[in-house]
Amino acid sequence: MKVIILGSNGNLGTQLRRVFSERHDVLSLDTHNSDMFDLERLEKIIIDYQPEIIINAVAYNNVDECEISSEARSITDSLNIILPKFLAELCLKNSYLLVSYSSDYVFGKETRDFPYSEWDNPNPVNYYGLSKMKGEEYVIKLGLLGLKHYLIRTSKLFGPQGSGSFTKKSFFDIMIEVSKKQAEIKVVDEEISSFTYTPDLASYTNYLVSQNYPYGIYHLVNKGQATWAQATETLFKFLKIAIKIVPVSGENFSRPAKRPNYSLLDNTKMMPLPYWKQSLEIYLKKYYL
Repeated sequence: MKVIILGSNGNLGTQLRRVFSERHDVLSLDTHNSDMFDLERLEKIIIDYQPEIIINAVAYNNVDECEISSEARSITDSLNIILPKFLAELCLKNSYLLVSYSSDYVFGKETRDFPYSEWDNPNPVNYYGLSKMKGEEYVIKLGLLGLKHYLIRTSKLFGPQGSGSFTKKSFFDIMIEVSKKQAEIKVVDEEISSFTYTPDLASYTNYLVSQNYPYGIYHLVNKGQATWAQATETLFKFLKIAIKIVPVSGENFSRPAKRPNYSLLDNTKMMPLPYWKQSLEIYLKKYYL
């Protein structure tokens, strides 16, 4: 099949390109060869290629910046709201299958201690989460009108860094860099959710599509849960690095955007991804050990 991957140089997009290129003809689009803000040009590229599947791995996820900066908010709106709406309309009109990614940050306002299912109503606590929720709404709405789609929510991505202009190092890579300069690290011991390994997410996305699962919303995250501090302790235990981890409240850091204290996603509609600690160990052995 002919597949277009938007955001193909991102952290997730790079893994999607690797997986889908094994059996499909893939057109990779990123900022180096297509302006995601120029929808007229993007539409021409898509129509000329005539794909069966469009995978949208584009997102702007600078959570704090889009809370306080009008420029960052404008980028957030363009990539998290306007682009998914445009793609949903184009896919419905041309009978393409749309695969679009969202975030656990669409949840978090209510107080709870059990995972969110695909049927729970979004309730974001910051602007980034709100933008992802609005992007979801267009996909879901057009799904009721016949749009073929998989809307995939995920969380706390980690894995190899892509080369796209909006990519950034994952949390684990940042912690490893910090450990080279400090003997003690203060880490937030809150925000319970699932860490998700991008190669796993890409593989399971491919499985979801290839096995013709029913269209709709899916939660794809690695098994298990952890706070940032708990994950950091696991990281350095694997690396056998002796460093002091000081669990602290999020209030110890100056962060403009509020975070969900609990946003664990439940995989209820297909088999769960591997346990996150197992995938973390695989990642570390490949790139650090």
